[in-house]
Amino acid sequence: MNRRTVCLGIGAALGGFGVSSTAMATAAPDVTLTMGRLHEAAAQAARTLAGTRKLRLSVLIPKGSLANVVPVAEAFRAASGIAVELKEEPVDTISARMIVDTLSGGGACDLALPATFNLPDLVEAGVVVNLDGYAAEYEPADFRSGALFPLGDRYKGSLYGYQTDGDAYMMFYHRDWLEDPEEDKRFADLHGYQLKVPDTWAELDAMMAFFHRPEEGRYGGALFRTATYIAWEFWIRFHAKGFWPFDAELEPQIDNPAGVEALEEMLAASKSLAPSVRSDTFDQNFRTFERGNIFCNVGWGGTQKFLNSETSRMKGRLAFGPTPGGRVDGRLLSVPYFNWGWNYTVSSGSQEPEIAYLFALFACSPEMSTRAVREPAGYFDPFRSEHYRDPQIVEAYSSDFLFAHRRSMARSIPDLYLKGQGEYFDALRENLIQADEGAIDAKEALTRTATQWRQTTRRNGRPGQIEQWTFLRSRYPEDVRWRLR
Repeated sequence: MNRRTVCLGIGAALGGFGVSSTAMATAAPDVTLTMGRLHEAAAQAARTLAGTRKLRLSVLIPKGSLANVVPVAEAFRAASGIAVELKEEPVDTISARMIVDTLSGGGACDLALPATFNLPDLVEAGVVVNLDGYAAEYEPADFRSGALFPLGDRYKGSLYGYQTDGDAYMMFYHRDWLEDPEEDKRFADLHGYQLKVPDTWAELDAMMAFFHRPEEGRYGGALFRTATYIAWEFWIRFHAKGFWPFDAELEPQIDNPAGVEALEEMLAASKSLAPSVRSDTFDQNFRTFERGNIFCNVGWGGTQKFLNSETSRMKGRLAFGPTPGGRVDGRLLSVPYFNWGWNYTVSSGSQEPEIAYLFALFACSPEMSTRAVREPAGYFDPFRSEHYRDPQIVEAYSSDFLFAHRRSMARSIPDLYLKGQGEYFDALRENLIQADEGAIDAKEALTRTATQWRQTTRRNGRPGQIEQWTFLRSRYPEDVRWRLR
Protein backbone atom coordinates (compact mmCIF):
# COMPACT_ATOMS: atom_id res chain seq x y z
CA MET A 1 0.00 0.00 0.00
CA ASN A 2 1.33 3.44 -0.90
CA ARG A 3 0.82 6.70 0.94
CA ARG A 4 -2.22 7.61 -1.14
CA THR A 5 -3.96 4.33 -0.35
CA VAL A 6 -3.28 4.61 3.38
CA CYS A 7 -4.59 8.16 3.55
CA LEU A 8 -7.68 7.33 1.53
CA GLY A 9 -8.34 4.36 3.77
CA ILE A 10 -8.27 6.61 6.82
CA GLY A 11 -10.43 9.19 5.09
CA ALA A 12 -13.07 6.63 4.14
CA ALA A 13 -14.15 6.48 7.76
CA LEU A 14 -15.13 10.15 7.84
CA GLY A 15 -18.74 9.72 6.76
CA GLY A 16 -19.91 12.43 9.11
CA PHE A 17 -18.31 15.16 7.03
CA GLY A 18 -20.64 14.69 4.05
CA VAL A 19 -22.89 17.66 3.34
CA SER A 20 -25.29 17.95 0.42
CA SER A 21 -25.33 20.97 -1.83
CA THR A 22 -29.05 21.44 -1.23
CA ALA A 23 -28.54 21.81 2.52
CA MET A 24 -25.62 24.19 2.15
CA ALA A 25 -27.03 26.44 -0.57
CA THR A 26 -27.90 30.04 0.20
CA ALA A 27 -30.61 31.90 -1.62
CA ALA A 28 -29.88 31.54 -5.31
CA PRO A 29 -29.72 34.70 -7.40
CA ASP A 30 -32.30 35.18 -10.11
CA VAL A 31 -30.15 34.26 -13.10
CA THR A 32 -30.50 31.99 -16.09
CA LEU A 33 -27.31 30.36 -17.28
CA THR A 34 -27.09 29.48 -20.97
CA MET A 35 -24.23 27.97 -22.92
CA GLY A 36 -23.60 31.04 -25.08
CA ARG A 37 -22.13 33.20 -22.29
CA LEU A 38 -22.03 30.66 -19.48
CA HIS A 39 -18.82 32.00 -17.95
CA GLU A 40 -20.22 35.52 -17.70
CA ALA A 41 -23.49 34.36 -16.15
CA ALA A 42 -21.71 32.09 -13.64
CA ALA A 43 -19.41 34.94 -12.56
CA GLN A 44 -22.37 37.31 -12.22
CA ALA A 45 -24.25 34.77 -10.08
CA ALA A 46 -21.19 34.50 -7.83
CA ARG A 47 -20.94 38.31 -7.60
CA THR A 48 -24.59 38.50 -6.57
CA LEU A 49 -24.13 35.85 -3.86
CA ALA A 50 -21.02 37.59 -2.53
CA GLY A 51 -22.77 40.94 -2.26
CA THR A 52 -20.56 43.48 -0.54
CA ARG A 53 -18.37 40.87 1.15
CA LYS A 54 -14.71 40.64 0.15
CA LEU A 55 -14.26 36.93 -0.52
CA ARG A 56 -11.33 34.80 -1.48
CA LEU A 57 -11.65 31.27 -2.84
CA SER A 58 -8.80 28.85 -2.22
CA VAL A 59 -8.19 26.21 -4.90
CA LEU A 60 -5.90 23.21 -4.44
CA ILE A 61 -4.38 22.25 -7.81
CA PRO A 62 -1.89 19.60 -8.96
CA LYS A 63 1.63 20.79 -9.69
CA GLY A 64 2.02 21.28 -13.40
CA SER A 65 -1.44 22.79 -13.92
CA LEU A 66 -0.72 26.33 -12.75
CA ALA A 67 -0.48 27.60 -16.32
CA ASN A 68 -3.95 26.20 -17.03
CA VAL A 69 -5.70 27.63 -13.98
CA VAL A 70 -4.11 31.10 -13.68
CA PRO A 71 -5.94 32.63 -16.68
CA VAL A 72 -9.23 31.19 -15.41
CA ALA A 73 -8.70 32.51 -11.89
CA GLU A 74 -7.77 35.96 -13.17
CA ALA A 75 -10.83 36.10 -15.41
CA PHE A 76 -13.11 35.03 -12.53
CA ARG A 77 -11.71 37.72 -10.23
CA ALA A 78 -12.20 40.37 -12.91
CA ALA A 79 -15.78 39.30 -13.62
CA SER A 80 -16.98 38.51 -10.08
CA GLY A 81 -14.82 40.62 -7.81
CA ILE A 82 -13.89 37.45 -5.87
CA ALA A 83 -10.19 36.73 -5.43
CA VAL A 84 -8.83 33.24 -6.11
CA GLU A 85 -5.81 31.79 -4.33
CA LEU A 86 -4.11 28.84 -6.06
CA LYS A 87 -2.24 26.29 -3.94
CA GLU A 88 -0.10 23.66 -5.65
CA GLU A 89 0.22 20.09 -4.37
CA PRO A 90 2.22 17.16 -5.82
CA VAL A 91 0.08 15.11 -8.22
CA ASP A 92 0.32 11.92 -6.14
CA THR A 93 -0.73 13.52 -2.83
CA ILE A 94 -3.47 15.99 -3.72
CA SER A 95 -6.32 13.64 -2.72
CA ALA A 96 -4.57 12.73 0.53
CA ARG A 97 -4.14 16.44 1.29
CA MET A 98 -7.88 16.98 0.78
CA ILE A 99 -8.68 14.24 3.30
CA VAL A 100 -6.15 15.46 5.87
CA ASP A 101 -7.56 18.99 5.64
CA THR A 102 -11.08 17.69 6.19
CA LEU A 103 -10.01 15.45 9.09
CA SER A 104 -8.24 18.35 10.78
CA GLY A 105 -11.15 20.73 10.23
CA GLY A 106 -8.71 23.18 8.75
CA GLY A 107 -10.89 24.06 5.77
CA ALA A 108 -7.76 24.87 3.81
CA CYS A 109 -9.47 24.97 0.40
CA ASP A 110 -12.83 25.70 -1.19
CA LEU A 111 -12.17 23.66 -4.29
CA ALA A 112 -9.66 21.03 -5.31
CA LEU A 113 -8.68 19.18 -8.48
CA PRO A 114 -8.14 15.51 -7.61
CA ALA A 115 -7.55 12.80 -10.19
CA THR A 116 -10.86 11.45 -11.46
CA PHE A 117 -10.12 7.91 -10.26
CA ASN A 118 -9.91 9.18 -6.66
CA LEU A 119 -13.41 10.65 -6.70
CA PRO A 120 -15.23 7.60 -5.22
CA ASP A 121 -12.93 7.52 -2.19
CA LEU A 122 -13.30 11.25 -1.66
CA VAL A 123 -17.08 10.95 -1.81
CA GLU A 124 -17.11 8.08 0.67
CA ALA A 125 -14.82 10.07 2.96
CA GLY A 126 -17.24 12.98 2.95
CA VAL A 127 -14.57 15.27 1.57
CA VAL A 128 -16.43 16.61 -1.49
CA VAL A 129 -19.88 18.12 -1.89
CA ASN A 130 -22.74 16.48 -3.77
CA LEU A 131 -23.41 18.92 -6.61
CA ASP A 132 -26.81 17.65 -7.78
CA GLY A 133 -28.72 20.55 -6.23
CA TYR A 134 -26.41 23.20 -7.62
CA ALA A 135 -26.39 21.62 -11.09
CA ALA A 136 -30.21 21.54 -11.11
CA GLU A 137 -30.17 25.27 -10.33
CA TYR A 138 -27.37 26.44 -12.60
CA GLU A 139 -26.16 23.92 -15.18
CA PRO A 140 -27.55 24.68 -18.67
CA ALA A 141 -29.62 21.91 -20.20
CA ASP A 142 -27.17 21.43 -23.05
CA PHE A 143 -23.98 21.66 -20.97
CA ARG A 144 -23.26 17.94 -21.24
CA SER A 145 -23.72 17.80 -25.01
CA GLY A 146 -20.19 19.05 -25.59
CA ALA A 147 -18.51 16.96 -22.87
CA LEU A 148 -16.77 13.95 -24.42
CA PHE A 149 -16.16 11.97 -21.21
CA PRO A 150 -18.52 13.07 -18.39
CA LEU A 151 -18.65 9.65 -16.68
CA GLY A 152 -15.88 10.46 -14.22
CA ASP A 153 -17.92 13.32 -12.77
CA ARG A 154 -20.44 10.97 -11.14
CA TYR A 155 -20.50 8.40 -8.38
CA LYS A 156 -23.53 6.18 -7.78
CA GLY A 157 -25.47 8.40 -10.15
CA SER A 158 -24.81 11.74 -8.41
CA LEU A 159 -22.65 14.64 -9.58
CA TYR A 160 -19.51 15.40 -7.56
CA GLY A 161 -17.20 17.21 -9.97
CA TYR A 162 -16.53 18.73 -13.36
CA GLN A 163 -13.96 17.13 -15.62
CA THR A 164 -11.35 19.63 -16.74
CA ASP A 165 -8.76 17.44 -18.44
CA GLY A 166 -9.15 14.97 -21.31
CA ASP A 167 -6.72 12.21 -20.34
CA ALA A 168 -7.46 9.51 -22.86
CA TYR A 169 -4.45 7.18 -23.07
CA MET A 170 -2.89 7.58 -26.53
CA MET A 171 -0.32 5.79 -28.67
CA PHE A 172 2.57 7.56 -30.39
CA TYR A 173 4.42 5.99 -33.35
CA HIS A 174 7.62 6.91 -35.16
CA ARG A 175 6.07 7.75 -38.51
CA ASP A 176 9.41 7.71 -40.33
CA TRP A 177 9.78 4.03 -39.46
CA LEU A 178 6.17 3.18 -40.29
CA GLU A 179 6.49 4.76 -43.74
CA ASP A 180 9.93 3.39 -44.64
CA PRO A 181 9.38 1.27 -47.82
CA GLU A 182 12.23 -1.13 -47.08
CA GLU A 183 11.08 -1.75 -43.50
CA ASP A 184 7.51 -2.16 -44.74
CA LYS A 185 8.53 -4.83 -47.23
CA ARG A 186 10.59 -6.74 -44.68
CA PHE A 187 7.77 -6.64 -42.14
CA ALA A 188 5.14 -7.71 -44.69
CA ASP A 189 7.31 -10.63 -45.79
CA LEU A 190 7.51 -11.77 -42.16
CA HIS A 191 3.92 -11.20 -41.04
CA GLY A 192 1.73 -11.09 -44.13
CA TYR A 193 0.44 -7.54 -43.61
CA GLN A 194 1.93 -4.09 -43.99
CA LEU A 195 3.12 -1.61 -41.39
CA LYS A 196 0.38 0.75 -40.19
CA VAL A 197 -0.99 2.19 -36.98
CA PRO A 198 -1.90 -1.10 -35.28
CA ASP A 199 -5.49 -2.00 -34.44
CA THR A 200 -4.66 -4.75 -31.95
CA TRP A 201 -2.14 -5.56 -29.27
CA ALA A 202 -0.98 -8.54 -31.34
CA GLU A 203 -0.10 -6.20 -34.22
CA LEU A 204 1.62 -3.73 -31.90
CA ASP A 205 3.64 -6.48 -30.20
CA ALA A 206 4.76 -7.77 -33.59
CA MET A 207 5.86 -4.31 -34.70
CA MET A 208 7.74 -3.61 -31.45
CA ALA A 209 9.59 -6.92 -31.77
CA PHE A 210 10.38 -6.16 -35.43
CA PHE A 211 11.87 -2.73 -34.70
CA HIS A 212 13.67 -3.77 -31.51
CA ARG A 213 17.36 -3.71 -32.47
CA PRO A 214 19.34 -2.86 -29.35
CA GLU A 215 22.61 -3.65 -31.12
CA GLU A 216 21.81 -0.66 -33.36
CA GLY A 217 20.62 1.51 -30.48
CA ARG A 218 16.97 1.09 -31.58
CA TYR A 219 14.12 -0.11 -29.40
CA GLY A 220 10.60 -1.30 -30.02
CA GLY A 221 8.79 0.71 -27.37
CA ALA A 222 8.90 2.86 -24.25
CA LEU A 223 5.71 1.53 -22.64
CA PHE A 224 5.70 2.00 -18.87
CA ARG A 225 6.98 -0.80 -16.63
CA THR A 226 7.14 1.20 -13.40
CA ALA A 227 4.89 0.36 -10.45
CA THR A 228 2.98 3.64 -10.82
CA TYR A 229 1.81 3.03 -14.38
CA ILE A 230 2.15 -0.65 -15.31
CA ALA A 231 -1.41 -1.63 -14.38
CA TRP A 232 -3.02 0.61 -16.99
CA GLU A 233 -1.59 -1.37 -19.90
CA PHE A 234 -2.85 -4.65 -18.50
CA TRP A 235 -6.29 -3.10 -17.88
CA ILE A 236 -6.58 -2.39 -21.62
CA ARG A 237 -5.05 -5.67 -22.76
CA PHE A 238 -7.50 -7.58 -20.58
CA HIS A 239 -10.57 -5.69 -21.80
CA ALA A 240 -9.38 -6.28 -25.36
CA LYS A 241 -9.80 -10.02 -24.73
CA GLY A 242 -13.56 -9.45 -24.40
CA PHE A 243 -14.13 -9.75 -20.64
CA TRP A 244 -15.23 -7.54 -17.77
CA PRO A 245 -12.60 -7.37 -14.99
CA PHE A 246 -15.43 -8.31 -12.58
CA ASP A 247 -18.68 -10.11 -13.27
CA ALA A 248 -22.02 -8.52 -12.33
CA GLU A 249 -21.62 -9.62 -8.69
CA LEU A 250 -18.09 -8.20 -8.45
CA GLU A 251 -16.35 -11.56 -8.66
CA PRO A 252 -12.91 -11.00 -10.27
CA GLN A 253 -12.43 -12.45 -13.75
CA ILE A 254 -8.89 -11.28 -14.47
CA ASP A 255 -7.38 -14.66 -13.56
CA ASN A 256 -9.36 -16.51 -16.22
CA PRO A 257 -7.51 -18.03 -19.22
CA ALA A 258 -7.97 -14.86 -21.27
CA GLY A 259 -6.42 -12.78 -18.48
CA VAL A 260 -3.46 -15.10 -18.16
CA GLU A 261 -2.97 -14.95 -21.93
CA ALA A 262 -3.14 -11.14 -21.88
CA LEU A 263 -0.48 -10.94 -19.17
CA GLU A 264 1.78 -13.50 -20.84
CA GLU A 265 1.63 -11.42 -24.02
CA MET A 266 2.42 -8.28 -22.05
CA LEU A 267 5.42 -9.93 -20.38
CA ALA A 268 6.70 -11.09 -23.77
CA ALA A 269 6.33 -7.53 -25.09
CA SER A 270 8.56 -6.30 -22.25
CA LYS A 271 11.49 -7.85 -24.12
CA SER A 272 11.02 -5.27 -26.90
CA LEU A 273 11.18 -2.19 -24.69
CA ALA A 274 13.90 0.37 -24.02
CA PRO A 275 16.07 -0.37 -20.96
CA SER A 276 14.87 2.65 -18.94
CA VAL A 277 11.15 1.76 -18.92
CA ARG A 278 11.43 0.28 -15.40
CA SER A 279 12.87 3.46 -13.93
CA ASP A 280 11.67 6.42 -16.01
CA THR A 281 9.28 8.83 -14.30
CA PHE A 282 6.33 10.34 -16.17
CA ASP A 283 8.32 13.16 -17.79
CA GLN A 284 11.52 11.12 -18.19
CA ASN A 285 9.48 8.64 -20.21
CA PHE A 286 8.51 11.04 -22.96
CA ARG A 287 11.96 12.61 -22.93
CA THR A 288 13.38 9.13 -23.56
CA PHE A 289 11.02 8.69 -26.51
CA GLU A 290 11.82 12.16 -27.87
CA ARG A 291 15.38 11.03 -28.70
CA GLY A 292 13.98 9.41 -31.83
CA ASN A 293 15.36 5.87 -31.50
CA ILE A 294 12.16 4.16 -30.26
CA PHE A 295 9.26 2.94 -32.40
CA CYS A 296 6.32 3.67 -30.10
CA ASN A 297 5.18 5.02 -26.77
CA VAL A 298 2.00 5.52 -24.76
CA GLY A 299 0.96 8.73 -23.02
CA TRP A 300 -1.47 11.62 -22.89
CA GLY A 301 -2.07 14.97 -24.49
CA GLY A 302 0.56 16.46 -22.22
CA THR A 303 3.04 14.09 -23.84
CA GLN A 304 2.08 15.48 -27.24
CA LYS A 305 2.44 19.08 -26.08
CA PHE A 306 6.08 18.26 -25.32
CA LEU A 307 6.67 16.20 -28.46
CA ASN A 308 5.06 18.90 -30.62
CA SER A 309 7.12 21.74 -29.17
CA GLU A 310 9.57 23.64 -31.33
CA THR A 311 12.57 22.08 -29.59
CA SER A 312 11.35 18.48 -29.96
CA ARG A 313 13.24 16.15 -32.27
CA MET A 314 9.98 14.29 -32.93
CA LYS A 315 7.86 17.28 -33.97
CA GLY A 316 6.07 16.44 -37.23
CA ARG A 317 7.44 12.88 -37.25
CA LEU A 318 4.67 11.07 -35.38
CA ALA A 319 1.58 9.02 -36.14
CA PHE A 320 -1.14 8.57 -33.51
CA GLY A 321 -3.82 6.13 -32.49
CA PRO A 322 -5.91 4.94 -29.57
CA THR A 323 -4.58 2.22 -27.32
CA PRO A 324 -4.91 -1.05 -29.27
CA GLY A 325 -7.84 -3.42 -29.04
CA GLY A 326 -8.25 -7.11 -29.79
CA ARG A 327 -10.14 -9.54 -31.97
CA VAL A 328 -13.07 -11.25 -30.29
CA ASP A 329 -15.04 -13.80 -32.30
CA GLY A 330 -13.25 -12.60 -35.41
CA ARG A 331 -14.25 -8.94 -34.99
CA LEU A 332 -12.18 -6.00 -33.83
CA LEU A 333 -12.95 -4.84 -30.28
CA SER A 334 -11.61 -1.31 -29.79
CA VAL A 335 -11.18 -0.19 -26.17
CA PRO A 336 -9.74 3.34 -25.87
CA TYR A 337 -9.13 4.18 -22.22
CA PHE A 338 -9.59 7.26 -20.00
CA ASN A 339 -7.21 6.72 -17.11
CA TRP A 340 -6.47 10.01 -15.38
CA GLY A 341 -7.93 13.51 -15.76
CA TRP A 342 -8.27 16.28 -13.18
CA ASN A 343 -11.70 17.10 -11.79
CA TYR A 344 -13.01 20.32 -10.20
CA THR A 345 -14.64 19.41 -6.88
CA VAL A 346 -16.08 21.51 -4.05
CA SER A 347 -14.64 20.84 -0.61
CA SER A 348 -17.07 19.98 2.18
CA GLY A 349 -14.97 22.28 4.36
CA SER A 350 -15.74 25.32 2.24
CA GLN A 351 -17.67 28.17 3.87
CA GLU A 352 -18.90 29.26 0.43
CA PRO A 353 -19.82 26.05 -1.38
CA GLU A 354 -22.29 27.65 -3.78
CA ILE A 355 -19.80 30.26 -4.94
CA ALA A 356 -17.14 27.53 -5.15
CA TYR A 357 -19.51 25.53 -7.36
CA LEU A 358 -20.02 28.56 -9.60
CA PHE A 359 -16.25 28.89 -9.98
CA ALA A 360 -16.07 25.24 -11.08
CA LEU A 361 -18.87 25.80 -13.60
CA PHE A 362 -17.14 29.00 -14.78
CA ALA A 363 -13.83 27.17 -15.20
CA CYS A 364 -15.39 24.32 -17.19
CA SER A 365 -17.51 26.52 -19.44
CA PRO A 366 -16.64 26.34 -23.14
CA GLU A 367 -14.91 29.74 -23.13
CA MET A 368 -12.82 29.31 -19.97
CA SER A 369 -11.91 25.67 -20.49
CA THR A 370 -10.70 26.55 -23.99
CA ARG A 371 -8.44 29.22 -22.54
CA ALA A 372 -7.09 26.69 -20.02
CA VAL A 373 -6.42 23.91 -22.52
CA ARG A 374 -4.62 26.31 -24.88
CA GLU A 375 -1.73 26.71 -22.45
CA PRO A 376 1.19 24.63 -23.76
CA ALA A 377 2.92 24.60 -20.36
CA GLY A 378 -0.03 23.01 -18.52
CA TYR A 379 -1.39 19.48 -18.11
CA PHE A 380 -4.98 20.05 -19.22
CA ASP A 381 -5.99 18.40 -22.50
CA PRO A 382 -9.12 18.84 -24.67
CA PHE A 383 -12.30 17.42 -23.17
CA ARG A 384 -15.11 19.36 -24.87
CA SER A 385 -16.01 19.32 -28.56
CA GLU A 386 -15.40 23.08 -28.78
CA HIS A 387 -11.72 22.63 -27.94
CA TYR A 388 -10.91 20.79 -31.14
CA ARG A 389 -11.90 23.79 -33.29
CA ASP A 390 -9.71 26.31 -31.49
CA PRO A 391 -6.69 27.38 -33.65
CA GLN A 392 -4.35 27.77 -30.66
CA ILE A 393 -5.21 24.30 -29.38
CA VAL A 394 -4.65 22.86 -32.84
CA GLU A 395 -1.26 24.57 -32.94
CA ALA A 396 -0.31 23.20 -29.51
CA TYR A 397 -1.23 19.59 -30.33
CA SER A 398 -1.36 19.23 -34.16
CA SER A 399 -4.47 18.33 -36.13
CA ASP A 400 -3.39 14.69 -36.59
CA PHE A 401 -3.14 14.14 -32.85
CA LEU A 402 -6.43 15.90 -32.11
CA PHE A 403 -8.26 13.75 -34.67
CA ALA A 404 -7.10 10.56 -32.92
CA HIS A 405 -7.59 12.06 -29.45
CA ARG A 406 -11.19 13.12 -30.03
CA ARG A 407 -12.12 9.66 -31.31
CA SER A 408 -10.57 8.10 -28.21
CA MET A 409 -12.27 10.52 -25.81
CA ALA A 410 -15.69 9.85 -27.30
CA ARG A 411 -15.35 6.06 -26.98
CA SER A 412 -13.20 5.54 -23.89
CA ILE A 413 -13.74 2.83 -21.33
CA PRO A 414 -13.38 4.18 -17.77
CA ASP A 415 -10.93 3.51 -15.00
CA LEU A 416 -12.16 1.52 -11.99
CA TYR A 417 -14.29 4.20 -10.32
CA LEU A 418 -14.96 2.20 -7.14
CA LYS A 419 -14.34 2.99 -3.50
CA GLY A 420 -10.87 1.64 -2.76
CA GLN A 421 -9.68 2.11 -6.36
CA GLY A 422 -6.14 2.67 -5.13
CA GLU A 423 -6.22 -0.55 -3.15
CA TYR A 424 -7.54 -2.60 -6.07
CA PHE A 425 -4.95 -1.17 -8.43
CA ASP A 426 -2.06 -1.34 -5.95
CA ALA A 427 -2.65 -5.08 -5.62
CA LEU A 428 -2.62 -5.42 -9.40
CA ARG A 429 0.51 -3.27 -9.72
CA GLU A 430 2.44 -5.23 -7.10
CA ASN A 431 1.73 -8.56 -8.75
CA LEU A 432 2.36 -7.31 -12.27
CA ILE A 433 5.76 -5.98 -11.22
CA GLN A 434 6.68 -9.32 -9.66
CA ALA A 435 5.64 -11.10 -12.84
CA ASP A 436 7.58 -8.66 -15.01
CA GLU A 437 10.66 -9.26 -12.85
CA GLY A 438 10.23 -13.03 -13.26
CA ALA A 439 9.54 -13.71 -9.57
CA ILE A 440 6.12 -15.29 -10.31
CA ASP A 441 4.35 -16.41 -13.47
CA ALA A 442 1.30 -14.78 -15.04
CA LYS A 443 -1.21 -17.21 -13.53
CA GLU A 444 0.13 -16.74 -10.00
CA ALA A 445 0.19 -12.95 -10.38
CA LEU A 446 -3.46 -12.80 -11.39
CA THR A 447 -4.63 -15.41 -8.89
CA ARG A 448 -3.06 -13.40 -6.08
CA THR A 449 -4.61 -10.21 -7.42
CA ALA A 450 -8.08 -11.76 -7.60
CA THR A 451 -7.79 -12.93 -3.98
CA GLN A 452 -6.75 -9.45 -2.83
CA TRP A 453 -9.59 -7.88 -4.83
CA ARG A 454 -12.14 -10.08 -3.04
CA GLN A 455 -10.75 -8.91 0.30
CA THR A 456 -10.92 -5.26 -0.78
CA THR A 457 -14.53 -5.70 -1.85
CA ARG A 458 -15.46 -7.21 1.51
CA ARG A 459 -13.74 -4.42 3.44
CA ASN A 460 -15.49 -1.72 1.44
CA GLY A 461 -18.95 -3.30 1.60
CA ARG A 462 -20.05 -5.57 -1.22
CA PRO A 463 -23.59 -4.15 -1.70
CA GLY A 464 -22.36 -0.58 -2.15
CA GLN A 465 -19.54 -1.70 -4.42
CA ILE A 466 -21.95 -3.70 -6.59
CA GLU A 467 -24.25 -0.68 -6.81
CA GLN A 468 -21.44 1.49 -8.23
CA TRP A 469 -20.09 -1.30 -10.45
CA THR A 470 -23.56 -1.79 -11.94
CA PHE A 471 -23.75 1.94 -12.66
CA LEU A 472 -20.25 1.91 -14.14
CA ARG A 473 -20.90 -1.09 -16.39
CA SER A 474 -24.02 0.61 -17.74
CA ARG A 475 -21.93 3.62 -18.82
CA TYR A 476 -19.29 1.76 -20.84
CA PRO A 477 -19.53 2.60 -24.57
CA GLU A 478 -22.45 0.62 -25.95
CA ASP A 479 -20.47 -1.21 -28.63
CA VAL A 480 -18.00 -2.35 -25.94
CA ARG A 481 -20.60 -3.10 -23.27
CA TRP A 482 -22.52 -5.59 -25.35
CA ARG A 483 -19.40 -7.53 -26.37
CA LEU A 484 -17.82 -8.04 -22.94
CA ARG A 485 -18.53 -11.29 -21.09
